[in-house]
Amino acid sequence: MKGAEKGMLVLSAIKNMKEDIRARLEADYPEIDFIFSYGIEEAKEHLPEAEVFITYGEDLNDELIKQAKNLKWIMVISAGLDQMPFRQIEEQGILVTNARGIHAVPMAEYAFSMLLQVYRQAKKLFEFEKEHSWQRKLPMEEISGKTMAIVGTGAIGQEVARIAKAFHMETLGVSKTGNDKPYFDKTYENAALTNVISNADFVVSVLPSTSETRELFQDEHFKAMPTHAVFLNMGRGDLVKSETILNAVRAGEIAHVVLDVFEEEPLPRDHPFWDEENVTITPHLSGSSSQYQYRAFEIFFDNLEKYLQGEKDYINKIDPKRGY
Repeated sequence: MKGAEKGMLVLSAIKNMKEDIRARLEADYPEIDFIFSYGIEEAKEHLPEAEVFITYGEDLNDELIKQAKNLKWIMVISAGLDQMPFRQIEEQGILVTNARGIHAVPMAEYAFSMLLQVYRQAKKLFEFEKEHSWQRKLPMEEISGKTMAIVGTGAIGQEVARIAKAFHMETLGVSKTGNDKPYFDKTYENAALTNVISNADFVVSVLPSTSETRELFQDEHFKAMPTHAVFLNMGRGDLVKSETILNAVRAGEIAHVVLDVFEEEPLPRDHPFWDEENVTITPHLSGSSSQYQYRAFEIFFDNLEKYLQGEKDYINKIDPKRGY
C-alpha cells in the first residue's frame, strides 16, 4: 500500500492525549481520518470501521476484536501486553506493535532513587523532619561498588546497568537466552538465576508477564540472596507471590524489598505490605514521565510511515503466539 487509502480511519482510545501530538497527526496526515476518543467506551462504537487502533492495551477483549472487522493494526502505547486477547487477534491476522523501550529512562531513575532511599535512610529522615527532630546517628550506607543482578536484559535492564556503572557496580544480567548485552559484565540464562543472585547486593527485576516468568521467584531464591540484599520488582507483580516476599522479609532472609507492581492492583488498603518496615511500596508508577506519550508516539509515527508505504520491518512488532 502506497500512502493512505481514502477514508482510512485511525482510532485512538488514549485518554488525555497531548494536544500537540493530536495536532501533529492531523497536520502530517491530512488524508487520514482520525477519531480521538476518551477511553474505550467512547471508542468502541467506531471500532468496526477503524483500520488502526491506538490503545494502552488494557481495554480490549475477544468480543471487541470480533466486532473490529476492518482492523489491521493495533498500536499499544505501553510495554505491557498481558491483558491483550491475542488468540482472537491472531485469528483475524491483526498486526500488533507496542512501545517497548520507552520506559527505560524513567524506570532506571526510579530504581536508583529507591535503592538510594533505602541505603540513605530516607523513610526515617522524613519522619524525623516531620517531628522536627535532629537525629544524626542513623547508619548510612553507600550503593557504590556493590554487585547488582538485573533480571531482564532488554532496554530497561540495559539502562539500569548503564547507570549502575556510574556507581562502579558489577552488573550481572539474567535472561532467557543469556546473550551478552551492553553494560553487563556477565550475562546468564534463567537456569543460573539462583547462583547469580546469591552474589548480589541488589536484585532488580524488570521482567514482563509471560508463562515463563509467572512466579519465577520462589522461596529458595530469597533464601539464596545475602541477608543484606535489597530486592526491587518494577516489572510485573505475578513474578512472585506476596506471601513469598512477606516470609522472606519477616524471616530476615533479605534486608529490604521495593515493590512497584503487585499481584493485585490497586494494592488493598489492608494488605500487610503497607505496614512492613522493610517493604517500600509505590503505586505502579516507575515508568511514569511527562515524556511518556512523546516517546510512545515517536514509535507510532515511524511505524505509520512503514504501514503506509507497505513496509514490514515494524518497530516492536509483537508475536501473538508468544505475547511479546
